Amino acid sequence: MSSSPPSPFDHSSDPHFLSYYAEASLSEVTRGRFERVRDAALALLAEHGAAGQPLVILDIGCGAGAQALLWAELGHRVCGLDVNEPLITLGRERAREKGLVIDFRIGTATQLPFEKESADVVLLPELLEHVAEWEACLSEAVRVLRPGGLLYLSTTNKLCPKQQEFTLPAYSWYPPPVKRWCVRKSLTTHPQWANYARYPAVNWFSYYELRDWLKRRGMNPLDRFDILSRKPLPATARLLVKALRAIPPLRFMAHVATPDSTVWAFKDNRS
Repeated sequence: MSSSPPSPFDHSSDPHFLSYYAEASLSEVTRGRFERVRDAALALLAEHGAAGQPLVILDIGCGAGAQALLWAELGHRVCGLDVNEPLITLGRERAREKGLVIDFRIGTATQLPFEKESADVVLLPELLEHVAEWEACLSEAVRVLRPGGLLYLSTTNKLCPKQQEFTLPAYSWYPPPVKRWCVRKSLTTHPQWANYARYPAVNWFSYYELRDWLKRRGMNPLDRFDILSRKPLPATARLLVKALRAIPPLRFMAHVATPDSTVWAFKDNRS
């Protein structure tokens, strides 16, 4: 029997990274953040008539499955995919301990093993920055999403000097050649610079770039302020969000002040 061709990806994990991620994924901060994502997604889907039914959720770059577990707890059909085999193994163990059925797979975001238009929700949490072929990754996410389905992604923000990918100050603002030099160093002599990540962040985005890319492919994007406007807020906060959405320069400065780029996008029903 012939053996299968070797994977072009490194599915291993640095022990420091695995230990850090295993612990961080169980924190109340992480759970709270993913619960807010889940609940916001469900609220948006309810607006579009997709409430009260089990959904097909694809969690791409799922890590140890913290977000996948939260969706499965509500009875949704969840598949989690990640390039990191030790993290997928950990996710399977945690799902088994909780008595939840989640389809965890080892794979790459640029070649998703799912049928066209097979998912109601595609989640890309803190992934796009790590995938060199980021356009292939997003194209795959759009491909597997059903018309009317929802894409959520969070990634780096090149507009804001504050970030968590590298331990270097104001790294988001470094010129591209300097960034590339830092990435090479993080993969050789200075792995601590990128928190021992096997695939450190190589892409830096703004919300506006991602918005325009998605629009050209039949998606209808929303930013964090569109989502905030749908939530019950104190009167002062509600007025501030209204002003941010109405005044483009103010909205831009608000994006500069946020360390990550967050995009929600519905696939056009005509796609």
